[in-house]
Amino acid sequence: MIANQGLVSSRNIFPTFLGETSVVNPVVWFEIAAADLDRAKSFYEAVFGSTFQFIDMGTTRMHMFNGDSALPGASGALVHSPDNTVSADGVTIYFASADITTELDRVAGAGGRVLVPKTSIGEFGFIGMFLDSEGNRIGLHSVA
Repeated sequence: MIANQGLVSSRNIFPTFLGETSVVNPVVWFEIAAADLDRAKSFYEAVFGSTFQFIDMGTTRMHMFNGDSALPGASGALVHSPDNTVSADGVTIYFASADITTELDRVAGAGGRVLVPKTSIGEFGFIGMFLDSEGNRIGLHSVA
């Protein structure tokens, strides 16, 4: 086990590719299924101001969120492939937000639907949820 700021926890220790261990957040990549890749890209551009890099891998096409791999947090992509299915059930990805109401106010105009308005989760901040243009349930989290 590795000590982390005076605390020792086995749940935040993950093997690296070099056989060593490190203390990290466990999620490094996500994929959001898209029935219509261009529509999904337009939705995330409108709601988050996101920019993307297009990647064509034959039967799988994706718009990868532009980000900085040197910064904390996971990156991911909008994906259209025969192996991905749009779903409002199952895993929920939460995007960080300075103020959830900013993104929630943009959702309907971009083709989505707000499911949960800005809601306090006590000392952990606030959450909100929406269905994107494709029908995926997506979460938002902010500390204020």
